[in-house]
Amino acid sequence: MNYLKDLLLKRYEPGLLSLEWITVLYVIYTTILVLFYWNGLNDPASMLGIRAGVLVGFGIIYALYKCFPYRLFRVARIVPPMLLLIVWYPENYDFCSQLPYLDHIFAGIDHSIFGYQPALQFSKAVSSAFWCEAFNLGYYAYYYMMAATMLFYHICRYDKADKAGFIFLGSFFTFYVIYQFLPVAGPQYYFKAVGEEAATLGIFPEVGNYFRTNVECIPLDVRGIFSSLVLSAQEAGECPTAAFPSSHVGMSTVTMILAYRSGNKPLFYIMLPLYLLLCCATVYIKAHYFIDSIVGFFYACTIYWVMYKVYDMKQN
Repeated sequence: MNYLKDLLLKRYEPGLLSLEWITVLYVIYTTILVLFYWNGLNDPASMLGIRAGVLVGFGIIYALYKCFPYRLFRVARIVPPMLLLIVWYPENYDFCSQLPYLDHIFAGIDHSIFGYQPALQFSKAVSSAFWCEAFNLGYYAYYYMMAATMLFYHICRYDKADKAGFIFLGSFFTFYVIYQFLPVAGPQYYFKAVGEEAATLGIFPEVGNYFRTNVECIPLDVRGIFSSLVLSAQEAGECPTAAFPSSHVGMSTVTMILAYRSGNKPLFYIMLPLYLLLCCATVYIKAHYFIDSIVGFFYACTIYWVMYKVYDMKQN
């Protein structure tokens, strides 16, 4: 209850949150990308308009906070930067589709390791409705795990919240920067383009700029409520992009590290089975090659440490 009472404290804390600062830097960086790729983008003027709106919106929010400097308002300021991830994610496709796709390389890596494609064989080997729904539950829980961890820090670990936000969103944006220059669509798109039979035989042709105009994917196997929810999320914002490294594995790993370091054991252990299901689901639903998920895990551990150190240097 003390945490809730603290939210009603009236105390002005100057300056932007780390979540807001990192978002502003990302807006500036991607504005440069928009200008560079201007002729190849479908609606670059709209993309610039969104960025202008974000900066104006942050200014208005900060001005309102100065008028009503309650901790609750400051905590609520984490919501816009988090929700903007929904806007930034599909833009990775706009940027990376300007370059030739590299799926033939990553599909080839999986085949050289296993002699087959895990993204095709996993769902066949574990085909029951129970496991289909379990893996999709884990995959869909991704969004809620991240939101729950950030809210926990800002409500119950307020003294560590700014650092947690910096690590979280800074890590997220590093994934996005990689995607913008490393175009990999993922198995659900690539195997639809080249054919599952060819992929099974180990034939992985280059597709060049095929995905610039073709976004068909292998349909998700819908067995129940959670697979339906994942399908709805994919239909709303999924594009042939962001496969390597897996941000689902990577950012859920960063989230789990933050949950563990928060000192709240129930938060960590409640999310742990969902995390394990999520990691398996990335290959099971054909969103990622196996190598994407493995690299996503190790990259997450590395970028967590980097962001942790950068924040400490920033504060000193």
